[in-house]
Amino acid sequence: MAHLALYRAWRPQTFQDMVGQQHIVQTLQNAIRENRLSHAYLFSGPRGTGKTTAAKVLAKAVNCERGPSQEPCNECPSCVRITAGTVMDVVEIDAASNRGVEEIRDIRDKVKYAPTEVRRKVYIIDEVHMLTTEAFNALLKTLEEPPAHVMFILATTESHKLPATIISRCQRFEFRRVPLEEQTARLREIAEQEGMNAEDPALAYIARLSDGGMRDAVSLLDQIASFAGGNVTLEQAIDATGGLPSEQFARLATAVRDGDVSAVLQEIDDMMKAGKSADKCLEQLMHYFRDMLLAQLAPDASSSSGRVADPSDLRQLAAGFPREKLFGIIDTLNRYQTEMKYAAHPQTMFEIALIKLCTASGETPSVQEGSAAGASAGGAQAGVSSGEVSKLQARLADMERKLEAALKGGGVAGGSTSGASASGGGRSSGVSQAPSKAPRVRVKLDPFVAAHDSPQSKELTAKWPQVLQRVKEERVTVHAWLVDGEPAAYADGTVLVAFRNTIHRETTERPANKAMIEGVLTSVLGKPAEMVTTMQKDWQEALASGAGASREEAAAGEELRLVPEDGTEPAREPIIEEALRLFGEELVVIKDD
Repeated sequence: MAHLALYRAWRPQTFQDMVGQQHIVQTLQNAIRENRLSHAYLFSGPRGTGKTTAAKVLAKAVNCERGPSQEPCNECPSCVRITAGTVMDVVEIDAASNRGVEEIRDIRDKVKYAPTEVRRKVYIIDEVHMLTTEAFNALLKTLEEPPAHVMFILATTESHKLPATIISRCQRFEFRRVPLEEQTARLREIAEQEGMNAEDPALAYIARLSDGGMRDAVSLLDQIASFAGGNVTLEQAIDATGGLPSEQFARLATAVRDGDVSAVLQEIDDMMKAGKSADKCLEQLMHYFRDMLLAQLAPDASSSSGRVADPSDLRQLAAGFPREKLFGIIDTLNRYQTEMKYAAHPQTMFEIALIKLCTASGETPSVQEGSAAGASAGGAQAGVSSGEVSKLQARLADMERKLEAALKGGGVAGGSTSGASASGGGRSSGVSQAPSKAPRVRVKLDPFVAAHDSPQSKELTAKWPQVLQRVKEERVTVHAWLVDGEPAAYADGTVLVAFRNTIHRETTERPANKAMIEGVLTSVLGKPAEMVTTMQKDWQEALASGAGASREEAAAGEELRLVPEDGTEPAREPIIEEALRLFGEELVVIKDD
């Protein structure tokens, strides 16, 4: 955080001052009273929960001139000097910047010497998980059998990165996130002592924003007090931290519920004009819907369950959302938040995520309205089961909606004429065939063999690194699959990619992944491009044998088609036959999903 002055002034100096860690405080105090101190402790837990502070208080308690006592007096020379950091026998090491084996060997060489200023040598190693493997090995023997006058206290936020041999030689204490009520009470006490006029909603907002870290909460209070001139209100706290008021989230949630895309885009535009970050806005919106879900499922839960807004303010809005709808919204926002990390334009991803939510909320009535037409169409198909009729109703209703939108726009919904010509009409939006029922197909390699050495194929090979980079920027997971393939040839607007691994090929061929790759190919090559795939061994065999076709035939424009391996035409499903009967072959196109 930017402001730490107030935290330094209010940093706990005794065990009693620590907030939210009573279980650890009691254990350490009992160990001091009964003289059962360990030679090594491991303090782990989230940032800002008091790990390093507890280590320093423990160092003072065991070295206090009036002790060892359960609480340091903070008045004797030893306590005062340990607090100031001027005692040579109490050493605090930052493992993030002193992580090598040489630093640990230096400690190992010095622990044998008795302390010169206090009763016990104490080594506090902060962020210990940053040590190298060699450094851990050097520390291992010292931790196992240290001299009686030495105590090690290791602090870390990522205990899972420590070797098991290190953990097994320490007494481990897990620091917890500080409860919201305790944080708020502590912030109120600090504000009163500092003469600040702080509203309770503002203090609760600061506590929620700190995510259980007392250090972050006090630092935020200092920052907001500086911004507000000592008068801390909720509005000023939101402005100072770059947050969004709950009213704006409520307007967004209402627009999503009503399927109002215009209102959603206007709210997003207002956020961006105010200098907000798209990824932070999406994250806070996801927490807002999470709070709505909790307000619906657990209306009597304490206010500590809230993060962006208090649950009591959300119950009326939450009543307008079905429970399944809230689960779906949170899941969608979470997926888009993950993809936003790799997006070149986060604001666009934010807009698409909310537009998708609006569209999803508006599709249910359309299906209901079209159920009657779907039922009559399904009944016309002889021998179709009730389950198939239900699927037919839903699919036909969706087709009617898309067809209506396409006719208003002057074209086939989701269609691609270039895709139809290049692959025999097999890649445009329309009726989707189930993959399990589709016949196994292969690509005719003759035209690609003929175009193997063409200028277009050489251009494709030269620009392939650029294609891979663009795919990586769009979606890094797809890039991980696509790198297994190599560009084989470019013919008649279609790119052939040869794969070494079947799994990589099949994953790349998934409709969403394939559509994204084809978009990148079109952008990089500067002309429409579709993608088909094959295995490298099949491609090498085709090159070696010439694929049984002459270059003249390929140059004459032989159509690139996906055909079944037995040479027969694929059998059509009943639902496809019914769609063709209802709409005609001109308007229905089929894609392999």
